[in-house]
Amino acid sequence: MKKKDKLSLNKKMAEINKIRKKIDNIDLKILKQLQLRRKEVLKIVKFKNKKEIVDKKRIKEIINNLTKKGNKLKIEPFIIKKIWMAMIESFIKLEKNKI
Repeated sequence: MKKKDKLSLNKKMAEINKIRKKIDNIDLKILKQLQLRRKEVLKIVKFKNKKEIVDKKRIKEIINNLTKKGNKLKIEPFIIKKIWMAMIESFIKLEKNKI
């Protein structure tokens, strides 16, 4: 490998590592927000019975509202739907375990 190629490869890897560090910081912020969401879910579960845990109408509203907001932020709808459905399903499981 030529010295010039090696330098550009090192620059490329340094830039990738810099970006990955930013992504890691964002992930930590998301994790902290999930902690807050979990806390609120555990509050609301006190007012529900097992039959009330899954509210399909509410789930549809959440996805639709977030998709609209995501479009304005240039986030693809499939990303929003996939992430929020996984999150909602996980919190439903948490609620079922707490009731």
